[in-house]
Order: sequence, then structure tokens, then C-alpha cells
Amino acid sequence: MERNEFAAILGPSGCGKSTLLNMVAGFDTPTRGRVLVDGALVNGPAPSRAVVFQEPALFPWYTVVDNIMFGPKTRGLAPAEFRPKVDALLEQVGLRGFETHYPAELSGGMKQRVGIARVLVMEPAVLLMDEPFGSLDAQTRSLMQELLLSVWERHHQTVLFITHDIEEALLLADSVSVMTARPGRIKKRLTVELPRPRTLEMTTSPVFNELKREVLALIREESLRAATEKGD
Repeated sequence: MERNEFAAILGPSGCGKSTLLNMVAGFDTPTRGRVLVDGALVNGPAPSRAVVFQEPALFPWYTVVDNIMFGPKTRGLAPAEFRPKVDALLEQVGLRGFETHYPAELSGGMKQRVGIARVLVMEPAVLLMDEPFGSLDAQTRSLMQELLLSVWERHHQTVLFITHDIEEALLLADSVSVMTARPGRIKKRLTVELPRPRTLEMTTSPVFNELKREVLALIREESLRAATEKGD
């Protein structure tokens, strides 16, 4: 991956997509080889690598703004140093007016907005996203994809995005890597030649649909191979 690249990973279920992300995050250790981020060896979690999970795992006893401010506070920063940044993020992710709400009062999409703002306030160099919209309904998912595109255009972090959704990967990413079935390896890396800023309307373009057909064929090939090896 290049710095500031938005890279998506696709592949058959169980091929190791989330394991790959966990190794980059420093949660898991590779059995062979090593993981380097910006030339430095990954040997554990670090503030420079932030993770957004499918479930945002918010603190239920904290309000929206307190959840977002938790990270800076744990680093010993004074509120005056980071509150303007928090206020800006509340605006960017559409949470203005919800500052004093608790997670139990929010929808799934709103909770994920809090989760995204909570990691962005720490200004990580690398944003790791493990199927962050996987549990959302289709309409909310589309809204969150548009939100992420807008936020990424502002911040331009390096993003590693895990998903099962081919259209989502092609809409969001600069590159899409398709993994093989177990043992998981990168089967092919495709460059997404779509202009930015991206819009949902691009999903009907000839370039988009050609890429979609190619990715579908790659994943189908690996899924069939995995089923054959299992004897299904």
C-alpha cells in the first residue's frame, strides 16, 4: 500500500481478511514473516493505527461527545487542545445536536458515526476498517459510504478497508485486492480508475461494471476452488 491510499480487501469467507487487518493493527502476530507500516515493524497496537470495527463498541455510560473525547483524555491532553477538533468532527460526521445523547439512544448508523469520529480525533496515520457497515441496512449503509467518502476527502488517511461487498469496495477504494481461499494470499490487485470525489452514481458507469465483473469472477473462482477442496 502507498501512503494516503484507500485500499480494500475482498475474498471468500474465512480466507483471512480480518486476520490480515488484525496483524496490521498489532492484535495478532504473524507465524512467519513480518508486518511493516511506514517502514516500522509492527509488534503491537499503536495510536498511529486506529481500528473501526463492525460494532463500534462505545462506552454506554458516556455521551456521544464523551466517547469521542475519551482518546485525547487518556493521552493527557487538555480539553482546550482538542475540543475544537471534536466540534469539527461532530459537524463532519453529522452528529451536531447529538452531543449529549447516549449510545442506547442512537441508531446503528449513528453509533458508527461516533466510532469513526472517535478514531479520527486521534489523527491516526492508518485507519483500519473491518466491515464497518456490515451490520447496517442497505439505506443506512449507502449513507455511511457517502459519509466516509466525504470524511476521507478531508483527512486522507491511509485506509485498509475489509468488506464482503464488491460494490462498496469499488466505490470507496483506490485499489481492491482479492484474496485466495485458505491459505489466504493476494490473488490479484486491481486499480480502481474512477475519478474523485466519488459519488453513488458512479456505480452504474461502464468502468465500474467492468471492474465488478472481473472481481466477481475472481471471487467465484476462489469460492469454487475452496468448495472443491472440501468435497462440497
